[in-house]
Amino acid sequence: MSDLTGVNPAGPGSIDIRELTKKIEQESAFVNLLELEMRKVIVGQSDMVLKLLLALLSDGHILLEGVPGLAKTLAITALAKIIDVDFSRIQFTPDLLPADVIGTQIYNQKKEAFSVKKGPIFANFVLADEINRAPAKVQSALLEAMQERQVTIGTDTFKLPKPFMVLATQNPIEQEGTYPLPEAQVDRFMLKVVLDYPKMEEEKLIVRQNISKDKYPEPNTVISPDQILKARETVREVYLDEKIEQYIVDIVFATRKPAQYDLANLTDLISFGASPRASISMAIASKAYAFINHRGYVIPEDVRAVCHDVLRHRIGLTYEAEAEEINVEDIINQILNKVEVP
Repeated sequence: MSDLTGVNPAGPGSIDIRELTKKIEQESAFVNLLELEMRKVIVGQSDMVLKLLLALLSDGHILLEGVPGLAKTLAITALAKIIDVDFSRIQFTPDLLPADVIGTQIYNQKKEAFSVKKGPIFANFVLADEINRAPAKVQSALLEAMQERQVTIGTDTFKLPKPFMVLATQNPIEQEGTYPLPEAQVDRFMLKVVLDYPKMEEEKLIVRQNISKDKYPEPNTVISPDQILKARETVREVYLDEKIEQYIVDIVFATRKPAQYDLANLTDLISFGASPRASISMAIASKAYAFINHRGYVIPEDVRAVCHDVLRHRIGLTYEAEAEEINVEDIINQILNKVEVP
């Protein structure tokens, strides 16, 4: 859409939407370059690439759910190389300790004092692989890092580098020996993205690339961390009209009080609705989606595009919903179909 549907062209006060869009078009030009470099390495999985960019530009974290072998690790390592930032991978296992994630204090006999040994969390991009394989104590070690962007070891508190993003993966099939993530931690992930298998043509290309005698394509560094930080500030400038704001809040409130939105049939299916963090995440993600599309204002389609990823891990289902084989996707679709679009 190129018109200003649902948006006041003059904007609030002195904001000029057309001027803002020109600025966004210029400052978001790097997105095409970034996507181009990602396409060198990742075949298909366009939705995963888009959502990674959304989380990156929104200063959020992302939870990826999918079977092994869908290029989750490859995507985050490629993105780290394109932006030239530090990357670390933590394989979560049942015997992992919090100190293995954040670091610990080590006693130095010569100096007769403790020194801090920092853990793998001190990187720009942290891949928490199979996060649900570790017990809650280890998962909670990530909470401070994800929310406050800092880590406390002993009595010392250390700021994490900028940009900082946690990308966690979990396998939806194998549940033996796994621990469900605490709601407080799940809520701190801005997006939960469910990955599917590649299409047949894409898989043929994947096979061709991996068995070729030619060197596997390497992405080039096309953007700096400072440019990402600047882009995050610009994303916040994207205009969000009050009507769109109301639309976002209505969607979130419909998960809490469905009867008020003529969705009484969902009352016994939802055990708890989305938190205020969902409203914030949806607003910022919508702005980032508009930015990626080189637009200076948010339209309802932007909200709908990010809605499932923002809400699917924030709505609790009752036993009745499970008995009736109704999943979160069905509930979100019903809400989107019922809540009035501005």
